[in-house]
Amino acid sequence: MDNFSVIYKILKKLEKAMDLDEFSIDDVSAEVLKISESRWAAIIEMLCENGYIAGVTVQRSADGEIKISESSLRITLKGLEYLSENSFMRKAANVAKGIIETVK
Repeated sequence: MDNFSVIYKILKKLEKAMDLDEFSIDDVSAEVLKISESRWAAIIEMLCENGYIAGVTVQRSADGEIKISESSLRITLKGLEYLSENSFMRKAANVAKGIIETVK
């Protein structure tokens, strides 16, 4: 699965979780997303470091293993902006694809 698709799915689930009283990191686990644990940990680390999610602590051990601790995982304003921009770009791409197919 494409990394950006995984990122989009994680952020989309976190956006929907804004309406819930509780949310578990298990809802966006590697198993649920059908990716490896190491890829999942790296993506969560990137999302955290770049300010798209909050409520997660990521620590790397001396041997490179990543440990993730969740306190209250949530999407940030920057994460919401990412979703908004990508939704717009997907719609624009679909419109362009439709136009090209119509012209053919």
